[in-house]
Amino acid sequence: MSNFEYAFPSIRGVQAGKEYYVSMCPLRLIPRIFLFDDDELSPEFRAQRILNRSRIPEITRYILGNKTNYIFSAITASINGAVRFTPADQKNSDERLGILHVDMKNQFILNDGQHRRAAIEQAIKEDPGLGDETIAVVFFVDQGLERSQQMFADLNRYAIRPSKSLGLLYDQRSDATKVGKLVALKSEAFKGLVELERNTLSERSRKLFTLSALCSATSDFLGMRDFSTPEAAAAEAIIYWDELAKHIPEWQLVKKSKMTAGEIRRDFVHSHGVLLQAFGRVGASLRAEKKVAYASLEHLKKINWSRSNVRDWEGRVMIGGRLTKASNSVILATAFIKRNLGIELSPEEIKTESALTKPRTKKNG
Repeated sequence: MSNFEYAFPSIRGVQAGKEYYVSMCPLRLIPRIFLFDDDELSPEFRAQRILNRSRIPEITRYILGNKTNYIFSAITASINGAVRFTPADQKNSDERLGILHVDMKNQFILNDGQHRRAAIEQAIKEDPGLGDETIAVVFFVDQGLERSQQMFADLNRYAIRPSKSLGLLYDQRSDATKVGKLVALKSEAFKGLVELERNTLSERSRKLFTLSALCSATSDFLGMRDFSTPEAAAAEAIIYWDELAKHIPEWQLVKKSKMTAGEIRRDFVHSHGVLLQAFGRVGASLRAEKKVAYASLEHLKKINWSRSNVRDWEGRVMIGGRLTKASNSVILATAFIKRNLGIELSPEEIKTESALTKPRTKKNG
């Protein structure tokens, strides 16, 4: 060891028969001492994935936008040289509390947390005051490239991101998300019919829609309008969704337990996310035209929503009989519903609809 070293107050632990150390580091220290591999190295010579720079602004905004309640899990680093641990009670060699001494010539290579490191560096540039805050760091003593690569694989082996719906359910920051949750829980249209945790619905699920689909559709309905509170926005959305649901008999049958949700999703297109989003956009057009009584929604009953109705739905929201989630499908479904309700189409909808009908015209001619 040289005369120059880092000293980290730490807790010593043991995993797989090897010592590791847990400490707290000031955020300003993170970009100075923690390194990640050169992006230009080929994968077999790196200890982790290439830095995805497109993720950094989003994480940086998260820090700066939530200075009083952001949260980060610990980052994990390997030290590529010898270390020395001095117990707080030097008479007790088994003491877990102490000081981890690391020669400044050693390198700290991140095994997990390189995107947090880069975002922290950017956030501190914009707000230097964040530098005094801390993040937990887990230190391992490096045992070579193979061990570092294995550590990366093991750390990410069982990392499973929560579903989008579950993330929305627990998200307390976004007003749009709060509105969607209020609609799911309080509207007559959706109460009991929204899957709050999963992104997909199984054939046996008793739910018609996922929370993520409902949040997206409700956001499309409300657009960019400013509301005094999420409750006020939800109240307006609930009026629309409850009125719309009155004109889709199959949704009512599910609520009355006269048909199962699985049967409805199997046989009809109106119970899939792409149509729900289209309904949201149709509602936004009605609101824009000041038709907030939503009287024209009664024409929804005239539409044949059956998946066997290939004349209307194939190529629009289905390909080979299977529902598609393509963005164009939302536009085409919106245009189709608006035409049946007598609502003027937007330029984008006219253009997309024209692209759909041109091949059919040539084929028939």
